[in-house]
Amino acid sequence: MAGPGLLPGPAEAVMFAIAVFVLNATPGVDFLLTVSRTLTGGARAGVAAALGISAGCVVHALAAAFGLAALLAVYPHAFVLLQWAGAAYLAWLGSGLLRQALRPGDAPAAAPKGLMERNRWVDFRTGLLTNVLNPKVALFFLAFLPQFVPADSPAKTLSFLLLGAWFVAQGTLFLLALVVLAARLQRLQAHSVVRRVLGAAGGLLFIGLALRLLRERPLAG
Repeated sequence: MAGPGLLPGPAEAVMFAIAVFVLNATPGVDFLLTVSRTLTGGARAGVAAALGISAGCVVHALAAAFGLAALLAVYPHAFVLLQWAGAAYLAWLGSGLLRQALRPGDAPAAAPKGLMERNRWVDFRTGLLTNVLNPKVALFFLAFLPQFVPADSPAKTLSFLLLGAWFVAQGTLFLLALVVLAARLQRLQAHSVVRRVLGAAGGLLFIGLALRLLRERPLAG
């Protein structure tokens, strides 16, 4: 159990939980990827992607807690480098969805068990990379979490890590709930036209997110 002063008081904790929920519920890369993978690959694919996203948030929380994320704000060139890498990865994902949507043929047959297990790892890795390569997430942790670290905390780094763990846990629960909701819509995938439309829409959205990411600017520099 956390000692006194390590976490914000009840009122601030409620505000933190509400803010995290609003951020998670706002459609973005993580939201879209979780829904897209669930609709195209099933609930297990969505869960794998969601867990990959959560793992990426852990990386960002640790980086921000120990000052690594601050480098992105202080050194604009580092921000731009990560920004281009993230945008390129999103554009690659989007083009893949578009190619799959435009490819002739019926719905794909069920994959063998070994291939399905490998695909789950691919889904996890995709979620991880889309999150880690997004500098907006790094700067979010750097700007958002410190606001809720108690001023009288005896160990501010520990407080930061506890808030980061809270954020990751709440975000993971939200994404898993999103997988459950999206899985209920997966039966629409049986219709090839609907599957193609959803795939093309997802591809265009990922490419749009890549372009939007390139318009972001670092906090300093």
